[in-house]
Amino acid sequence: MAALAVHLPLLLMKLPLKSYDTYFHIFFASHYLHHWFNPWNTKWYAGFSQVTYPPVPQQWVALVSRLVGLDLAYMLVQMAAILLFVVGVYRFAKLWVSPRAASYAALASVFLGSESFLVYCAGQLPTTFAAPIYLNALPFLFEWIRRGGWRSYVKATILFTAAAAAHHFTLLFGSFFFALPVLALALLDRENGERVSTPSFIARTLAIVIVVGAAIAVVLLPFWIALIHYPVTQTPIPHPSRANYILSPEWGMNYFVVPFGALALALPFIFVRGSMVTRLRPLLLGFWVAFLLGLGGTTPVGHLVLRRAFDVLTMERFSYWATLLALPFVGLLATELIDRYRSRAAVSLGVLAISTCALAVSWTIYHPADPEAFDVTSVAGWLNRDGHDQYRYVTLGFGDEISRLAQLTNAGSVDGEWNSGRMLPELTRYGGAQLTSAKYYGKPGLDSLRAILTHADHYGLKWVLVRDHYYDPLLSFAGWRPVDKLDEETITIWSKDGVPPATPLNSPQMPPHWQGVLWGTLPFGSNILAILVLFIPEERQQKARARYRFASEEDLVPGRMAS
Repeated sequence: MAALAVHLPLLLMKLPLKSYDTYFHIFFASHYLHHWFNPWNTKWYAGFSQVTYPPVPQQWVALVSRLVGLDLAYMLVQMAAILLFVVGVYRFAKLWVSPRAASYAALASVFLGSESFLVYCAGQLPTTFAAPIYLNALPFLFEWIRRGGWRSYVKATILFTAAAAAHHFTLLFGSFFFALPVLALALLDRENGERVSTPSFIARTLAIVIVVGAAIAVVLLPFWIALIHYPVTQTPIPHPSRANYILSPEWGMNYFVVPFGALALALPFIFVRGSMVTRLRPLLLGFWVAFLLGLGGTTPVGHLVLRRAFDVLTMERFSYWATLLALPFVGLLATELIDRYRSRAAVSLGVLAISTCALAVSWTIYHPADPEAFDVTSVAGWLNRDGHDQYRYVTLGFGDEISRLAQLTNAGSVDGEWNSGRMLPELTRYGGAQLTSAKYYGKPGLDSLRAILTHADHYGLKWVLVRDHYYDPLLSFAGWRPVDKLDEETITIWSKDGVPPATPLNSPQMPPHWQGVLWGTLPFGSNILAILVLFIPEERQQKARARYRFASEEDLVPGRMAS
């Protein structure tokens, strides 16, 4: 009810449309809406394969959009993920703390700064969609490792597979921060004075790792084939989440202060209590590593642990995971404060929680993803008429609106926002990202733009839509000329004579038909199966075991810990 009260109005206001990646995911969903079994998308990079990105969140948006439209469908899918997130936090926290403390952790998750940051500022739907599934799978992993039982094994296996189908990164990297501490807890935990035997622990761990690994390999088979044959070898592209937050306070505010909010005040408690209570130490270790990686280039840990991956990944998801791992500690702290200070503590904690959520939600106003967002409807209309869509185009100065434009127009582009999907040599050779923002990447960005303009004939690139006149001298020097103006002359359309109409590129990255069938069936099917298996009744003794594990909150007080 709290999650609905806080987030449903914000989502119905479509506030995430102002974030960085929301239109990007809606663009992917728009392709699945019309081409469910064909992941080859001709709208960007003269053609690219969407199998390079796990599809389930976008497929849900595409499916729901048949009833309410793409924008509102995105909001409803995000709302479902938030509700599942609250349940997942409660179930995960109950592994570590008492049910009462876990309920406080779940309530705190509604106001979690990192969750609101990813939803309303970053627009990372796959991350916020996969994490709840993963959190709900971890208790079943614990039950399987600790006590066996086919119900827990089946549920854990299918939920882990569904989480990977939503976002592979969450499962592959998140396992080190979430699954390993849970495995350690299962090994340390005592029931009736007994631990799980070492042979049983090893056998059960191997059984689920092998089966989950095989299931993920099959469900995401086209993704692995694309990754093996066409690995990401492009020049690394700079990202502010890898900056030193001390030397760059703006990015420290964006990637640390806003996601953590008032939770940063609980850091001393997390370290003290986590180090003093034996059963909380695995959780503390997972939090500590994720916390350090989330600091980006502020510490050398990211470079040392991730190596080359540090130059490819973005670090805000590590901060997100760190805050999730901190929530059981937050619930424990809230329990102790409320027991000691009663209403004063409750009011203070409520104010801090609301302030944290408010800061993260409003941050998109003070630090917008695209300060000059505008309506691209007229541009799409121009491209769609008079045969203009027979040629490809590129935009300059459009920012994140290129995803919205690609969704509305029939024409294709040589630019795009999915860096891992691009294979054009003019783009991968230089350390620039989107051509539309080439100047912000310095010489590498402008070199990439010059290269693509030079080879315009090869790609059928006839139109350059300019909203930033910084690029006018470069276009004039390269032989382009203005031919039209739009939106009260704020957008200039440049053209190059003699460019032939665009033709499909004979790209080796184009998935065969059988891969398209698998891509449209198995990932989404794993999600449907995950919903169905949750109706399998749980073990009858589970509630009694939960009551046994934490007879009272005193179990987690140093020196009075229950087995």
